[in-house]
Amino acid sequence: MRMFDSLPGSAKRAAAALLPALLLASPVLAADAAPVPDKGDTAWMMVSTLLVLLMILPGLQLFYGGLTRTKNMLSTMTQIGAATCLAMLMWVVFGYSLTFGPEAVGSLKPFIGGLDRLFLAGITPASTAATFTAGVVIPEYVFVCFQMTFAAITVSLVLGSVVERIKFSAVLIFTLVWLPIVYLPIAHMVWASSGLFFTMGALDFAGGTVVHINAGVSALVAAIILGKRIGYGREIMAPHSLTLTLVGTGMLWVGWFGFNAGSALEANGSAALAMINTFVATASGALAWLAVEKIAGHKPSALGLASGIIAGLVAITPAAGLAGPMGAILLGAAASAVCYAAVTTLKPRFGYDDSLDAFGIHGVGGIVGAIGTGIVTSPALGGQGAADFDMAGQIGVQLAAVGTTIVWATVGTVVAVFVAKAVTGLRVSSDVEREGLDLGEHGERAYNP
Repeated sequence: MRMFDSLPGSAKRAAAALLPALLLASPVLAADAAPVPDKGDTAWMMVSTLLVLLMILPGLQLFYGGLTRTKNMLSTMTQIGAATCLAMLMWVVFGYSLTFGPEAVGSLKPFIGGLDRLFLAGITPASTAATFTAGVVIPEYVFVCFQMTFAAITVSLVLGSVVERIKFSAVLIFTLVWLPIVYLPIAHMVWASSGLFFTMGALDFAGGTVVHINAGVSALVAAIILGKRIGYGREIMAPHSLTLTLVGTGMLWVGWFGFNAGSALEANGSAALAMINTFVATASGALAWLAVEKIAGHKPSALGLASGIIAGLVAITPAAGLAGPMGAILLGAAASAVCYAAVTTLKPRFGYDDSLDAFGIHGVGGIVGAIGTGIVTSPALGGQGAADFDMAGQIGVQLAAVGTTIVWATVGTVVAVFVAKAVTGLRVSSDVEREGLDLGEHGERAYNP
């Protein structure tokens, strides 16, 4: 204060004007102030959100579209695009509230959120969402957007099993029913603090259960109810453009860094771990698929490369920020080999028409990844588990979460598909299916004749 009094008049007035700001910035008062989002974390999460959108549009569109026949290319891309847009609007109207909003009352808490955030009520640019570090937050609107892209890609993944024969109108009705009764509860159970799986201690860093098991199992159920494509098993239904599929694969891999590393919710070491794991598990999965193809007596294929990349990505998703890089490599390779068996052996044996192997890769890979997370999280394998990590107990918890997800997704998808069938008829006519859904459903062609 003596130094303050000794200042000349003009300097004293300037110092007096700055004094309130200096006091607010002092460590004592700052400790009681609300945390302020870091611009670096905020920027990273905004970029991660856009990367996940890139996974869907155009990544998944091109990946799935290239795997279909020429006459169904645009139909596949349009179904994914429309389902994505519908899911986004549903998310801001009620999805975010039922997943992450204030808790529901009583016995519903483990399964679904409350209604306080309907239409994003109460959220402003100043609202914040907590991260995994005490006192660190990001803008809540950014968190809303990030999680919105997860909901959108999950319902889009389901469509891979039913393309080339499902009505466009049925896709929209299915999305309207499936998202609230299947996706939202499972997302709440895994990621909300009161959720069933969260309180059980189930590990799912970036959505192996929420996205991949959920979508894969739902895809299988929908494919079985819808029935096989005309000529399935008798006619050649080879991908019309593996070039586009490989372009889509690259976009999916790039976007997956937002998916996995973004799930750290901060630009920190956890995000860096998820990033390197997303590199090496994916590379391992790709090479493992090619190796198994060769061992099985086939030529290493471009389709195998793309399939192995996706299998590795799916498997590492729940363990991305929990495994060490060596554990990630093992998990990617193991899941890829199991997915290969599911696609080449399991599907022919049971005869279901999972058009683009949504179950064979996302469902099976997600199951392997979720259970494997209980293994690779162990610090003995370079994982991030505590020193007293109980591998057997954690595997038991993972199995319980996986089993519950399979049952929930199965029942909910049956309901959603039959509602869509009652409203729309579900499947296109045989004439439209033979002509192709591009012309029959949308009046367009992907390519000029």
